[in-house]
Amino acid sequence: MSIAENLFLARELLKPGWRGSIFKMIDKRRMLEEATSAMKDLQIGIRSMRQAVETLSGGQRQGVAVARSAAFARYVVILDEPTAALSVKEGNMVLELIRHVRERGLPVILISHNMPHVFEIADRIHIQRLGRRAALVNTKRKTCTCPKRWRS
Repeated sequence: MSIAENLFLARELLKPGWRGSIFKMIDKRRMLEEATSAMKDLQIGIRSMRQAVETLSGGQRQGVAVARSAAFARYVVILDEPTAALSVKEGNMVLELIRHVRERGLPVILISHNMPHVFEIADRIHIQRLGRRAALVNTKRKTCTCPKRWRS
């Protein structure tokens, strides 16, 4: 599957008029244009939107996934361990993409065990332990609140 096809997975754009409404013909040209625009907005460096996703590096694949979620998200983007299986360079690339999504005004919920990444990118951190909130860290104010039973 190409990058453009992957970006529009299950949301394919149909051709206008009777070709799209009756025959359900996919508008690949428009999908390619919109995919290129979305990737440029997030500053993802990919040579061609026609290349197969399987030829991309791990960081570029995660970039496509982040771009897909950002392109169709209306209220919030939720990312679960987006840098888990990536090298340091690729992980930093994905974090930069997350920053771009956040700068566009879309709230991002990042679920991660990599605390340096979390502190680097988050405004607020909710720390969970055994299914309950153990602490709330405000990285802007550099404050931490936690339940009385956790305080020493």
